[in-house]
Amino acid sequence: MTYLWVALGSALGGMARYGVGIAAARLWGAGFPWGTLLINVVGSFVISFFGTLTLPGGRLQADPGLRIFVMVGFCGGFTTFSSFSLQTLELARDDAWLGAIANVALSVILCLAAVTAGHVLASRLGVMPSARG
Repeated sequence: MTYLWVALGSALGGMARYGVGIAAARLWGAGFPWGTLLINVVGSFVISFFGTLTLPGGRLQADPGLRIFVMVGFCGGFTTFSSFSLQTLELARDDAWLGAIANVALSVILCLAAVTAGHVLASRLGVMPSARG
């Protein structure tokens, strides 16, 4: 049943991401990834707000399935940046500042390196270097 909650939340989160991305491009143009920025910020807020509010002993009691649906499924489908942000906050909150800083630095550097490597490899396999998708 847990996988069903994750799958349903992921599908809805992915559709929401697509819709917000299109709406943002129409509203603010496609010259800067405003939609992605908005999605990452909103997703980070939602995972933290909902997660904190529904902790055991929190203000709202939530079924574990609902927490998984929202936090892993929806937020995961909407943006994985929300998980990264929450985990970084947890490191900082636990006074593991070196870990929090390392998580930010390594995530940015390694993900940029990985996206570059993927682009270079795909370009060498015959994909047009200017193609974006």
